[in-house]
Amino acid sequence: MNLRHLEFFKELARTQHMAKAAENLGISQPSLSYAIKKLEKEVGVPLFEPDGRNIKLTPIGSVYLKYITASLNDLSQGNELVQQLMNPDTGHINLGFTYTMGQQLVPELITEFQLDPQNQAVTFELGQGNSGELLEDLADEKYDLVLASNVDKLGEQPTANLFDFIPLVQQAIVAALPTGHPLAQKEAVQVKELAPYPMILFSKNSGLRPLIDQILASAHVKPKVAYEVEEDHTMAGFVRFGLGVAIMPDLPLLDQSSVVLKPLADQPLQHQIYLIVKRNHFLTPSVHRFQEFSRSYCWQHYTNQNRLL
Repeated sequence: MNLRHLEFFKELARTQHMAKAAENLGISQPSLSYAIKKLEKEVGVPLFEPDGRNIKLTPIGSVYLKYITASLNDLSQGNELVQQLMNPDTGHINLGFTYTMGQQLVPELITEFQLDPQNQAVTFELGQGNSGELLEDLADEKYDLVLASNVDKLGEQPTANLFDFIPLVQQAIVAALPTGHPLAQKEAVQVKELAPYPMILFSKNSGLRPLIDQILASAHVKPKVAYEVEEDHTMAGFVRFGLGVAIMPDLPLLDQSSVVLKPLADQPLQHQIYLIVKRNHFLTPSVHRFQEFSRSYCWQHYTNQNRLL
Protein backbone atom coordinates (compact mmCIF):
# COMPACT_ATOMS: atom_id res chain seq x y z
CA MET A 1 0.00 0.00 0.00
CA ASN A 2 1.41 3.38 -1.05
CA LEU A 3 1.88 5.77 1.86
CA ARG A 4 1.34 8.80 -0.39
CA HIS A 5 -2.00 7.39 -1.51
CA LEU A 6 -3.11 7.31 2.15
CA GLU A 7 -2.13 10.96 2.51
CA PHE A 8 -4.13 11.71 -0.65
CA PHE A 9 -7.12 9.84 0.78
CA LYS A 10 -6.94 11.81 4.03
CA GLU A 11 -6.80 15.17 2.23
CA LEU A 12 -9.66 14.28 -0.14
CA ALA A 13 -11.75 13.17 2.83
CA ARG A 14 -11.06 16.54 4.49
CA THR A 15 -11.94 18.72 1.47
CA GLN A 16 -14.55 16.42 -0.13
CA HIS A 17 -13.61 18.12 -3.38
CA MET A 18 -11.34 16.59 -6.02
CA ALA A 19 -10.00 19.85 -7.47
CA LYS A 20 -9.30 21.45 -4.05
CA ALA A 21 -7.61 18.32 -2.74
CA ALA A 22 -5.43 18.01 -5.86
CA GLU A 23 -4.44 21.68 -5.57
CA ASN A 24 -3.57 21.35 -1.88
CA LEU A 25 -1.51 18.23 -2.59
CA GLY A 26 0.26 19.81 -5.54
CA ILE A 27 -0.78 17.10 -8.01
CA SER A 28 -3.14 16.88 -10.97
CA GLN A 29 -6.73 15.74 -10.63
CA PRO A 30 -6.12 12.68 -12.84
CA SER A 31 -3.21 11.66 -10.57
CA LEU A 32 -5.41 12.04 -7.50
CA SER A 33 -8.27 10.12 -9.12
CA TYR A 34 -5.89 7.33 -10.12
CA ALA A 35 -4.46 7.09 -6.60
CA ILE A 36 -7.91 6.89 -4.98
CA LYS A 37 -9.13 4.25 -7.44
CA LYS A 38 -6.01 2.18 -6.80
CA LEU A 39 -6.51 2.47 -3.03
CA GLU A 40 -10.15 1.43 -3.35
CA LYS A 41 -9.09 -1.56 -5.43
CA GLU A 42 -6.57 -2.59 -2.74
CA VAL A 43 -9.11 -2.39 0.12
CA GLY A 44 -11.83 -3.90 -2.06
CA VAL A 45 -14.60 -1.37 -1.33
CA PRO A 46 -15.56 2.13 -2.52
CA LEU A 47 -14.35 4.82 -0.13
CA PHE A 48 -16.08 7.81 -1.76
CA GLU A 49 -19.40 8.41 -3.46
CA PRO A 50 -20.88 11.36 -5.38
CA ASP A 51 -22.58 14.12 -3.38
CA GLY A 52 -23.99 16.61 -5.88
CA ARG A 53 -21.01 18.40 -7.43
CA ASN A 54 -18.74 17.20 -4.65
CA ILE A 55 -17.96 13.79 -3.17
CA LYS A 56 -18.27 12.35 0.31
CA LEU A 57 -17.01 9.35 2.21
CA THR A 58 -18.97 6.14 2.13
CA PRO A 59 -19.85 4.67 5.54
CA ILE A 60 -16.91 2.27 5.18
CA GLY A 61 -14.72 5.17 4.05
CA SER A 62 -15.59 7.05 7.26
CA VAL A 63 -14.51 4.09 9.39
CA TYR A 64 -11.37 3.66 7.32
CA LEU A 65 -10.49 7.35 7.74
CA LYS A 66 -10.32 6.99 11.54
CA TYR A 67 -7.71 4.23 11.29
CA ILE A 68 -5.73 5.96 8.54
CA THR A 69 -5.65 9.21 10.51
CA ALA A 70 -4.48 7.42 13.66
CA SER A 71 -1.86 5.45 11.72
CA LEU A 72 -0.49 8.52 9.93
CA ASN A 73 -0.34 10.41 13.23
CA ASP A 74 1.54 7.53 14.86
CA LEU A 75 3.92 7.38 11.91
CA SER A 76 4.52 11.12 12.11
CA GLN A 77 5.21 10.89 15.84
CA GLY A 78 7.50 7.95 15.20
CA ASN A 79 9.45 9.92 12.62
CA GLU A 80 9.79 12.82 15.05
CA LEU A 81 10.96 10.47 17.79
CA VAL A 82 13.57 8.90 15.52
CA GLN A 83 14.85 12.35 14.61
CA GLN A 84 15.11 13.22 18.30
CA LEU A 85 16.90 9.98 19.10
CA MET A 86 19.33 10.49 16.24
CA ASN A 87 20.13 13.98 17.49
CA PRO A 88 23.00 13.60 19.97
CA ASP A 89 21.86 16.76 21.78
CA THR A 90 18.26 15.61 22.47
CA GLY A 91 18.44 11.83 22.73
CA HIS A 92 17.37 9.40 25.44
CA ILE A 93 19.49 6.87 27.34
CA ASN A 94 18.25 3.75 29.15
CA LEU A 95 20.89 3.08 31.79
CA GLY A 96 21.00 0.11 34.16
CA PHE A 97 23.37 -0.18 37.11
CA THR A 98 24.04 -2.22 40.22
CA TYR A 99 22.81 -0.91 43.56
CA THR A 100 26.11 0.50 44.88
CA MET A 101 26.66 2.47 41.67
CA GLY A 102 23.73 4.67 42.68
CA GLN A 103 25.65 6.03 45.67
CA GLN A 104 28.30 7.86 43.70
CA LEU A 105 29.34 6.81 40.21
CA VAL A 106 26.04 7.08 38.31
CA PRO A 107 24.92 10.43 39.76
CA GLU A 108 28.47 11.72 39.33
CA LEU A 109 28.61 10.70 35.66
CA ILE A 110 25.16 12.11 34.85
CA THR A 111 25.91 15.39 36.65
CA GLU A 112 29.26 15.87 34.93
CA PHE A 113 27.82 14.83 31.54
CA GLN A 114 25.03 17.38 31.77
CA LEU A 115 27.36 20.22 32.73
CA ASP A 116 28.07 20.44 29.02
CA PRO A 117 25.28 22.62 27.53
CA GLN A 118 25.11 20.28 24.53
CA ASN A 119 24.06 17.42 26.81
CA GLN A 120 21.48 19.17 28.99
CA ALA A 121 18.52 18.06 26.84
CA VAL A 122 19.58 14.39 26.87
CA THR A 123 17.22 12.41 29.12
CA PHE A 124 17.84 9.27 31.15
CA GLU A 125 15.67 6.36 32.24
CA LEU A 126 17.31 4.43 35.06
CA GLY A 127 17.00 0.89 36.39
CA GLN A 128 18.79 -1.15 39.04
CA GLY A 129 19.40 -4.81 39.77
CA ASN A 130 22.14 -7.34 40.32
CA SER A 131 24.63 -7.92 37.52
CA GLY A 132 22.93 -11.05 36.18
CA GLU A 133 19.53 -9.39 36.00
CA LEU A 134 20.97 -6.31 34.33
CA LEU A 135 22.72 -8.35 31.66
CA GLU A 136 19.54 -10.28 30.92
CA ASP A 137 17.73 -6.98 30.44
CA LEU A 138 20.58 -5.66 28.30
CA ALA A 139 20.31 -8.75 26.09
CA ASP A 140 16.57 -8.05 25.77
CA GLU A 141 17.42 -4.43 24.87
CA LYS A 142 15.67 -2.94 27.88
CA TYR A 143 18.87 -0.97 28.47
CA ASP A 144 21.32 0.77 26.15
CA LEU A 145 24.18 0.61 28.65
CA VAL A 146 24.79 -1.19 31.93
CA LEU A 147 27.25 -0.53 34.77
CA ALA A 148 27.89 -3.83 36.51
CA SER A 149 30.30 -6.66 37.32
CA ASN A 150 31.45 -9.21 34.78
CA VAL A 151 29.23 -12.29 34.73
CA ASP A 152 30.65 -15.27 32.85
CA LYS A 153 27.40 -16.79 31.57
CA LEU A 154 23.75 -16.09 30.99
CA GLY A 155 22.25 -19.56 31.22
CA GLU A 156 24.58 -21.64 29.07
CA GLN A 157 25.63 -18.74 26.84
CA PRO A 158 29.06 -17.15 27.53
CA THR A 159 28.53 -13.44 28.05
CA ALA A 160 31.71 -12.66 26.07
CA ASN A 161 29.76 -13.69 22.95
CA LEU A 162 26.94 -11.27 23.75
CA PHE A 163 28.50 -8.16 25.26
CA ASP A 164 31.53 -5.88 25.26
CA PHE A 165 32.87 -5.30 28.78
CA ILE A 166 34.68 -1.95 29.03
CA PRO A 167 36.60 -1.47 32.32
CA LEU A 168 35.60 1.78 34.00
CA VAL A 169 36.61 1.95 37.67
CA GLN A 170 37.68 -0.27 40.52
CA GLN A 171 35.85 -0.39 43.82
CA ALA A 172 37.58 -1.08 47.14
CA ILE A 173 36.59 -4.29 48.98
CA VAL A 174 36.33 -3.96 52.76
CA ALA A 175 35.27 -5.85 55.86
CA ALA A 176 31.93 -4.83 57.38
CA LEU A 177 31.59 -5.24 61.14
CA PRO A 178 29.08 -4.25 63.83
CA THR A 179 30.37 -1.33 65.92
CA GLY A 180 30.75 -3.48 69.01
CA HIS A 181 32.65 -6.27 67.26
CA PRO A 182 36.08 -7.31 68.64
CA LEU A 183 37.72 -6.46 65.29
CA ALA A 184 36.05 -3.05 64.94
CA GLN A 185 38.87 -1.21 66.77
CA LYS A 186 41.58 -2.40 64.38
CA GLU A 187 42.92 -0.15 61.61
CA ALA A 188 42.71 -3.01 59.13
CA VAL A 189 41.46 -6.58 59.20
CA GLN A 190 42.96 -9.73 57.74
CA VAL A 191 40.54 -11.99 55.90
CA LYS A 192 41.48 -14.97 58.08
CA GLU A 193 40.42 -13.01 61.19
CA LEU A 194 36.82 -13.14 59.90
CA ALA A 195 36.81 -16.95 59.75
CA PRO A 196 35.44 -17.63 63.28
CA TYR A 197 32.35 -15.44 62.80
CA PRO A 198 29.06 -16.01 60.95
CA MET A 199 29.26 -14.37 57.55
CA ILE A 200 26.78 -12.57 55.31
CA LEU A 201 27.52 -13.32 51.65
CA PHE A 202 26.15 -12.07 48.36
CA SER A 203 23.85 -14.55 46.65
CA LYS A 204 25.29 -16.85 44.00
CA ASN A 205 23.73 -14.87 41.13
CA SER A 206 25.49 -11.68 42.24
CA GLY A 207 28.34 -10.48 40.05
CA LEU A 208 30.33 -9.89 43.26
CA ARG A 209 30.04 -13.44 44.59
CA PRO A 210 32.91 -14.94 42.50
CA LEU A 211 35.26 -12.18 43.71
CA ILE A 212 34.30 -12.66 47.37
CA ASP A 213 34.72 -16.43 47.01
CA GLN A 214 38.17 -15.84 45.49
CA ILE A 215 39.20 -13.57 48.35
CA LEU A 216 38.10 -16.14 50.93
CA ALA A 217 39.75 -19.01 49.09
CA SER A 218 43.05 -17.10 48.80
CA ALA A 219 43.04 -16.69 52.58
CA HIS A 220 42.10 -20.38 53.04
CA VAL A 221 38.89 -19.35 54.78
CA LYS A 222 35.82 -21.53 54.60
CA PRO A 223 33.06 -19.11 55.65
CA LYS A 224 30.35 -19.91 58.15
CA VAL A 225 27.54 -18.68 55.92
CA ALA A 226 24.71 -17.20 57.98
CA TYR A 227 22.72 -15.52 55.19
CA GLU A 228 22.97 -14.78 51.49
CA VAL A 229 21.58 -11.44 50.25
CA GLU A 230 21.23 -9.58 46.96
CA GLU A 231 22.15 -6.01 47.74
CA ASP A 232 24.86 -4.07 49.55
CA HIS A 233 22.70 -2.01 51.89
CA THR A 234 20.77 -5.12 52.90
CA MET A 235 24.11 -6.70 53.75
CA ALA A 236 25.07 -3.69 55.85
CA GLY A 237 21.72 -3.89 57.63
CA PHE A 238 22.26 -7.53 58.57
CA VAL A 239 25.75 -6.69 59.84
CA ARG A 240 24.39 -3.77 61.83
CA PHE A 241 22.06 -6.07 63.80
CA GLY A 242 24.85 -8.50 64.59
CA LEU A 243 23.73 -11.29 62.26
CA GLY A 244 27.23 -11.71 60.88
CA VAL A 245 30.27 -10.02 59.39
CA ALA A 246 30.73 -9.41 55.68
CA ILE A 247 33.17 -8.71 52.87
CA MET A 248 31.65 -6.12 50.57
CA PRO A 249 32.37 -3.06 48.39
CA ASP A 250 33.17 0.18 50.15
CA LEU A 251 30.07 2.34 50.64
CA PRO A 252 31.36 5.90 51.17
CA LEU A 253 27.95 7.27 52.19
CA LEU A 254 27.21 4.52 54.73
CA ASP A 255 26.60 5.74 58.27
CA GLN A 256 29.46 4.11 60.18
CA SER A 257 27.97 4.83 63.59
CA SER A 258 26.36 1.37 63.46
CA VAL A 259 28.43 -0.50 60.84
CA VAL A 260 32.20 -0.16 60.62
CA LEU A 261 34.00 -0.64 57.29
CA LYS A 262 37.63 -1.69 57.59
CA PRO A 263 40.31 -2.18 54.91
CA LEU A 264 41.39 -5.75 54.26
CA ALA A 265 45.11 -5.87 55.03
CA ASP A 266 46.10 -9.07 53.25
CA GLN A 267 44.33 -9.04 49.88
CA PRO A 268 45.07 -6.89 46.80
CA LEU A 269 41.89 -7.64 44.82
CA GLN A 270 39.44 -4.89 43.95
CA HIS A 271 35.99 -5.00 42.41
CA GLN A 272 36.14 -4.07 38.72
CA ILE A 273 33.14 -2.14 37.41
CA TYR A 274 32.44 -2.37 33.68
CA LEU A 275 30.49 -0.33 31.20
CA ILE A 276 28.67 -3.05 29.26
CA VAL A 277 27.08 -2.79 25.82
CA LYS A 278 25.43 -5.37 23.63
CA ARG A 279 27.84 -6.60 20.97
CA ASN A 280 27.17 -5.56 17.35
CA HIS A 281 24.18 -3.48 18.48
CA PHE A 282 23.37 -0.03 17.10
CA LEU A 283 23.75 2.82 19.59
CA THR A 284 22.06 6.15 19.05
CA PRO A 285 24.39 9.18 18.96
CA SER A 286 23.44 10.33 22.47
CA VAL A 287 24.10 6.86 23.91
CA HIS A 288 27.43 6.69 22.11
CA ARG A 289 28.32 10.16 23.40
CA PHE A 290 27.57 9.15 27.00
CA GLN A 291 29.55 5.93 26.58
CA GLU A 292 32.62 7.81 25.36
CA PHE A 293 32.19 10.47 28.04
CA SER A 294 32.02 7.81 30.79
CA ARG A 295 35.19 6.10 29.55
CA SER A 296 37.11 9.35 29.32
CA TYR A 297 35.84 10.71 32.64
CA CYS A 298 36.63 7.54 34.60
CA TRP A 299 40.09 7.29 33.07
CA GLN A 300 40.87 10.90 33.93
CA HIS A 301 39.37 11.01 37.44
CA TYR A 302 39.82 7.45 38.66
CA THR A 303 42.19 5.15 36.77
CA ASN A 304 44.82 7.77 35.93
CA GLN A 305 44.86 8.92 39.57
CA ASN A 306 44.92 5.36 41.01
CA ARG A 307 41.67 6.30 42.71
CA LEU A 308 39.14 3.68 43.80
CA LEU A 309 35.41 4.23 43.83
